[in-house]
Amino acid sequence: MQPEFLANVVNEERFQSLTNELRCLVCQNQTIAESNADLAVDLKNLVAKQISEGKTDKEILQYMEDRYGEFVLYNPPATIENSILWLGPFIVLVIAVFFLFGSLKRQSNSKD
Repeated sequence: MQPEFLANVVNEERFQSLTNELRCLVCQNQTIAESNADLAVDLKNLVAKQISEGKTDKEILQYMEDRYGEFVLYNPPATIENSILWLGPFIVLVIAVFFLFGSLKRQSNSKD
């Protein structure tokens, strides 16, 4: 289901590359290239239209991010906020294990 105006190889390669960098906002675990959801099809058409208008890859990705937020990027840039989201659960787990071992040690010391 490729748009008709992606006739040349360069545009086809750009189209495939860009649609593999954007997340389907409906499916969430698929790129828009993989998804057949109505919104993904609309986004693919929008990408194709912007390619035909001569926009750069960076401009297209920036437009999508501005319109739909950072979540639309399948591989968002590494930022402090993203790092906290990824590392937060592990930090909480380490703290919980620390308290668990501390509690178990205090219980074993109080039994002695």
